[in-house]
Amino acid sequence: MNKSTFFSGQPIFTQLLKFIPRDCVARIAREHKADYYSKRFNTYEHLVTMLYSIFNNCNSLREVTTGMLASEQRLRHLGIRYHPRRSTISDANNRRVSEVFGDIYYSMYQKYAPLLSDSHKSSKASRLYIFDTTTISLFQEILRTSGKNPSGKRKGGIKVHTLIRSDQDVPCMIRYSAAAANDSQFLKEVHLPKGSVLVFDRGYYDFVTLNRFTTDGITWVSRLRKLFSYNILKQNPTENPAIISDEHIQLGWRCGTRVMARLVQYRDQESGEEYQFISNNFRMKAESIAALYKKRWQIELLFKRMKQNYPLKYFLGDSENAIKIQIWCSLIADLLLKVVKKGAAAKWSFSNLAAMVRLHLMTYIDLKGFLKSPEKALLKMFHSSQDNHYQLSLIT
Repeated sequence: MNKSTFFSGQPIFTQLLKFIPRDCVARIAREHKADYYSKRFNTYEHLVTMLYSIFNNCNSLREVTTGMLASEQRLRHLGIRYHPRRSTISDANNRRVSEVFGDIYYSMYQKYAPLLSDSHKSSKASRLYIFDTTTISLFQEILRTSGKNPSGKRKGGIKVHTLIRSDQDVPCMIRYSAAAANDSQFLKEVHLPKGSVLVFDRGYYDFVTLNRFTTDGITWVSRLRKLFSYNILKQNPTENPAIISDEHIQLGWRCGTRVMARLVQYRDQESGEEYQFISNNFRMKAESIAALYKKRWQIELLFKRMKQNYPLKYFLGDSENAIKIQIWCSLIADLLLKVVKKGAAAKWSFSNLAAMVRLHLMTYIDLKGFLKSPEKALLKMFHSSQDNHYQLSLIT
């Protein structure tokens, strides 16, 4: 006689973990010697524990350990050999380097990037990259923050410098810095194929790198900072009423590095606000440059999605390494949900998908059928469980 379907199969969490190649995790752990001093709580078990805390929005180690203890009989399905203690998780967050989880994320990104590319978007979207930063505030002075705090208490903050490809909507490059660090130093780490289009905020103003982009055949679009000094070389005629002016300029001082650029002054027809965009593309229409910069809002939606759906306000450790590990694992969780969302038969909003996975993380039900019709799948599971219990009662 078949067992009850409620207690057969694997939990939704285990089905999500199947998207993580364990051989790749083991290889990365060996390269970093991440398990050299930790034989009992290895890298994979650490990753699974952190993902459990992230999917469940746990804000403390006690929430993680008690939640896993309540599901201790199901931990074997997750590939965890025993229930980890708070001290074990805390020590691992401090000792195991965060670069391990960064390499796991990048390996997964390389594997699933072709799947995540949106075929409905134009081919130009695959060449469009967006670079920006978001600041995550910390309650302790772990990484020095910038500016004055009105409360009089010093707090910490970490900046996450993020590069995404427009048609994938997941980071393809991540860098960290203290909140007070200058953003421009990270622009030089961006290397893109020829023909790419890069959009970034005016906080990134490395003139040497801007000239490198031009030499490499990369179009860049940004906004003009008030501190920039420039000379007008040529005035282009404009026909669009939204374009106030279109000029060829030379950025920079006489004794320093100078950049040949194009300055487009644009007026929003709805709000009436005026913007100044700069670019190294002299052939593109002025309104197209303004439209490209508007696409920068996509990365703001990514930051909003991360902060709303994952525990990035309270961290499971006070060290810089522990904070980076939690951010990397949040990115891995986000990538997993994006892959699942891409393959789901029904259309799901990301927030609803994240909420449903959180509520049914340890439920024994087929993930594919569950996402196709949650209510139908749960009712089928319930009725099947009742039928099996009835058959058992007849035998006994």
